[in-house]
Amino acid sequence: MIKAQGLKKTYGKGEGMVTALCGVDLTVNDGEMVAIIGKSGSGKSTLLNLLGGLDTPTEGKIFYDDTEIGKMNDSQLSDFRLNNVGFVFQFFDLIPELTAEENILLPAKLTKKKADNAGELYETLGITDRVRHYPAELSGGQQQRAAIARALINSPDVLLCDEPTGNLDNKTGEEVMALLKRLNGQGMTVIIVTHDREIAQQCSRIVEISDGKVVQ
Repeated sequence: MIKAQGLKKTYGKGEGMVTALCGVDLTVNDGEMVAIIGKSGSGKSTLLNLLGGLDTPTEGKIFYDDTEIGKMNDSQLSDFRLNNVGFVFQFFDLIPELTAEENILLPAKLTKKKADNAGELYETLGITDRVRHYPAELSGGQQQRAAIARALINSPDVLLCDEPTGNLDNKTGEEVMALLKRLNGQGMTVIIVTHDREIAQQCSRIVEISDGKVVQ
């Protein structure tokens, strides 16, 4: 279970201060597939980054079961992310100098884990014949599949996706969503940030954010 309590996030100081989140409370149960929706600038990506430990709240707490990640130091938080949370981003964020396979295996190397599931991931994601290619040699859909494989290589409990279909054509986006739903059906907790209500409606629950607050 992921539980956020009273999350507030501000940037800047004085007259230039911007409030991205205003006291957000949110609980995501194990095995849920939750969509976080809202217009650009609503705070949804900020919330996802806080839930994943990529950023720290100005106020509030985040728990993974009984573990409060805000009490971790940088090294502990980095280890926690590598072992427990997978991230999928809109623009893939693959390292261009590495092959798809080298990108995928990087989290496993950082944690010194054996990537015994690599071959199965390649087959499941339909990229077995593409993993030795560099990102620039792959289509957008293939790059996103490689990014998903990278997110899954350490067998995380939670998959956090920020606009995972936003940079894809409709057909490829549908394929990626089908994959995410299949992963959720296997028991993985999936949280998707999107502005697309059609994408959101494929999830089991929708959380709407506006002006940094949960409104629905």
